[in-house]
Amino acid sequence: MGKDQMTKEVLTAILKSIDEGIHAVDTDGYTIFYNEVAARHDGLKISEVIGRPLLSVFPSLNERTSTLLKVAKTRQPIINQTQTYVNMYGKTIETVNTTLPILVDGRVIGAVEIAKDYSRMKLLSERLLHFQKSKQPESRQQESVKYTLNDLLTVNRDFLAMKEKARKLAQTDAPILVFGESGSGKELFVQGIHHASRRSQAPFVAQNCAAIPETLLESILFGTSKGSYTGAVDRPGLFELADGGTLFLDELHTMPIVLQAKLLRVLEEGAVRRVGSVKEIPVNTRVISAMNIDPRTALEQETLRPDLFYRLNVLTFELIPLRERPEDIDLLTTSFINSFNKSLNKKVTGLEGGLKEYFHAYSWPGNVRELKHAIEYMMNVCEEEVLSEADLPIILKQKKQQYMKKEQAQSLSLRENLKELEIKLIREALHISKGNIKQAALLLGIPRQTLQYKLQKNMPGAE
Repeated sequence: MGKDQMTKEVLTAILKSIDEGIHAVDTDGYTIFYNEVAARHDGLKISEVIGRPLLSVFPSLNERTSTLLKVAKTRQPIINQTQTYVNMYGKTIETVNTTLPILVDGRVIGAVEIAKDYSRMKLLSERLLHFQKSKQPESRQQESVKYTLNDLLTVNRDFLAMKEKARKLAQTDAPILVFGESGSGKELFVQGIHHASRRSQAPFVAQNCAAIPETLLESILFGTSKGSYTGAVDRPGLFELADGGTLFLDELHTMPIVLQAKLLRVLEEGAVRRVGSVKEIPVNTRVISAMNIDPRTALEQETLRPDLFYRLNVLTFELIPLRERPEDIDLLTTSFINSFNKSLNKKVTGLEGGLKEYFHAYSWPGNVRELKHAIEYMMNVCEEEVLSEADLPIILKQKKQQYMKKEQAQSLSLRENLKELEIKLIREALHISKGNIKQAALLLGIPRQTLQYKLQKNMPGAE
């Protein structure tokens, strides 16, 4: 057996064994590869597909709607796109596809598609949600609000003004967009707004958009209708669960663009349509969204729809990172120490001087969350009543060592610069006094003996 033939057979065996549907066509739309998993998804036999035109096997598709034919023609990959189609026996199939062009020597010879069974994924999601509901009837999605705006500790003037603005705007029903770095307290801030609003006694429903697979997020947000896919049941989505209250959507920019359009429609019309249903369900839900990047960056990266941004941008809050409000570090540190003293039954009084100085010099890229976790770690390992450098988490300890080296280098640099400046001034004074040390000392405002000492030390031979 030749090497090329062996390679071909090995690749074919690998593609057949992969636990995902694989379907490949040539540029004319004829199937050149089709594995058993794809056949099970589609309710077909491999022999019914291989060598046949794609559109004759799946008559509901055309050159515009088929991801395989589109990629074979445009050479542009399509990533994680949901596709619904009907096979030649009338069976409806739902898959999530990633479709790529097949290139040989820079020339497109076809396209290959990796498909996941969407119906099965949804069914598994339904079972998981049902299990969570039975085990945790008071799940995080309908949790009670733990924080108020008073829990946002600050003495920073800008942050205090922002809290006051939030209290006033909490009384409106307009959507709100909150953005800020990770760990800056976005969810705490959002809970504070809900608590200060007229909706405080109604549900607060929180969902991180990045925590749910794209293919399931739509049904979780908008709900499902019985029969919309195999095994689907009538289930309210988060908008309905939050009716009368607040729906908090964290990391909004990770939501698929197509889904953002549906979110915009709900915001504008005040009604949702469950997946698989044509019925409009009115909802009175205030939406507060959050992002850990600047919305303008998300717009540039095309991860946020401009029309959705303009709809949400009516009320906007940008949370201030901890490094820009250093006056809050002592306040937060004391608060966290007091809290952990109670939970850990300790009597820590504060930080040693050098550590306190380092806390003010450190940039805290993880913001308040990083500070809190650092204090928690130190409180667990400390054996004294004052937290010291020895108690620091290993990462902060390493960064402190780097900080000390930098400080030493800057200190050395300062001394060297001062020395150069001193020598320059002495030379100018000697030049003006034509070498008269007594007159030069008078010009410099120092005793003659001091000038002689400096000349001997730094400028030997200049006397």
